[in-house]
Amino acid sequence: MSLGDEPGYPESGHTRTRLPDDPYGGAARRGGRSSSRSLVTVVGVVVLLIAAIAFANRGDGDSNDSSSSTTTNGSGNADQPATSSTAASGTKPVETKSGNIPTGFAHTTQGAQSAAANYAVTLGSTGMFNKDSRHRIVNGLYTPAAAGKLQNAMDAAYSAGFLGKLGLDANGNAPQGSTFVSRTVPVGTTAEQYSDTDAKVSVWYVGLIGMSGTASTNPVTTTWKTWTFNLHWADDDWKISADTQKDGPAPVPGDDQAATSDEISKAVEQYGGFTYAR
Repeated sequence: MSLGDEPGYPESGHTRTRLPDDPYGGAARRGGRSSSRSLVTVVGVVVLLIAAIAFANRGDGDSNDSSSSTTTNGSGNADQPATSSTAASGTKPVETKSGNIPTGFAHTTQGAQSAAANYAVTLGSTGMFNKDSRHRIVNGLYTPAAAGKLQNAMDAAYSAGFLGKLGLDANGNAPQGSTFVSRTVPVGTTAEQYSDTDAKVSVWYVGLIGMSGTASTNPVTTTWKTWTFNLHWADDDWKISADTQKDGPAPVPGDDQAATSDEISKAVEQYGGFTYAR
């Protein structure tokens, strides 16, 4: 579906999204094109952040960069994943936290995948939109070398102008009566490479981002992406040495009715997040 199309009607014409009578004070129905332009802005800045990360880590290289192999099931059919590759382990991921950041992941493949999933959650949270909390997050999750390169690039990307386009003030705060939503919800993980010192883990996730409020012109929307982390074992934990993102894979939208602003705000307040385990 192109961004200029009528909301809820993809090009195929086979699926439509039903909106409530007056979502977000009418913004989602009457201001569809404005929302589309805002979405383009958000996506553009996400690309900027990814580019900043790639630039900051340029030249680091990936000593374990090799193509991943296809996992087959017991019958040798590569079209279906083996049960062990997708089933949850049930292993408790961590015992401790530093602030709100889980720490102390196991020195195993499962531990690396658990770390990547939880790091994606933290890096996709509203804490990234405030400079002080963003610095704590980056310093806590990345290797010292990577964090040192990223801080200035991220500060420039999360500029006052960018925050303003999202409806936030210079400190990342939402207007009175509105709720800013930014959440990463992992769907699954896969270890593309693993050794005792380094791992490469991809996290498939759905993201929620937008402003919930009666005056909002940026209603909360969903995005589907894959976040790949290069992890390094240091100080008895996994640390991010580099990371990249790409769009998708995204499923076909369902026929769900969009929630009102009040419903979204209450859901964000009432439903807490999880600590994820592979």
